[in-house]
Amino acid sequence: MLRAKLSVVPAFALVACLSALLGGCSSTHVDKTANWTPDRLYSEAKDELSSGAYDKAVPLFEKLEGRAAGTPLAQQAELEKAYAQYRANEQAQALATLDRFIRLHPASPGMDYALYMKGIVNFNDNLGLFASFTHQDLSERDQKAAKDSFESFKELSTRFPDSRYTPDARQRMVYIVNSLAQYEVHVARYYYSRGAYVAAINRAQVAVTEYRDVPATEEALVILAKSYDALGMPQLRDDSRRVLAQNYPQNAYLGGQSSGLKKSTGPWWKIW
Repeated sequence: MLRAKLSVVPAFALVACLSALLGGCSSTHVDKTANWTPDRLYSEAKDELSSGAYDKAVPLFEKLEGRAAGTPLAQQAELEKAYAQYRANEQAQALATLDRFIRLHPASPGMDYALYMKGIVNFNDNLGLFASFTHQDLSERDQKAAKDSFESFKELSTRFPDSRYTPDARQRMVYIVNSLAQYEVHVARYYYSRGAYVAAINRAQVAVTEYRDVPATEEALVILAKSYDALGMPQLRDDSRRVLAQNYPQNAYLGGQSSGLKKSTGPWWKIW
């Protein structure tokens, strides 16, 4: 019995030693940036950003935010971090960073860039990797991100009309409006092809009334005329045709040469 008890003691001692060694190893992690100046932190973070190492740049910018708190450099770090998160395909994190910046620094000289970046992040919010294979157009995607993007660009162009980012933002606004209208026509065309004429009329009307002077209006008017015709409503059909003739006199539908509707060429993954 005495021998058995003595043999147990070294085992416990060995476990204790191993635990101490492991604990010592885990506590010896040293932050190599601890003695870096804010300028060096910024320089290193920018180097990582320039080289495409976004996962390394983000924590460096976060450290800089803390060490340079209350200074313009900290604000710059926050904006740079948002850009790094965006380039790393972390849209949600980038938007959260930008929203925080906009809320905490309303008078910042970088506000125009923050609004522009928020618009850009939402503008490019898509299917990620699959977008390059499916060639998905903005008009076929969920429209919330597009509308959020438009609002950011609109605020930028209204508050900062002389910003260097405003001309590009305005061009993107035009594209977004065209795409939102095309989205309504895309859905209206689908409903018409399925014989859901009332639903087709509702979506085509949105394109005509809410998005003026956009390319999608032409097909929207054709869908209206054909849907009213299918429902046996000749007066409304003729009204739609009259508006179509006034604005698009060369439309093939008016001459009876074709349906006037574009063929849907949706990506392979769509079920309709």
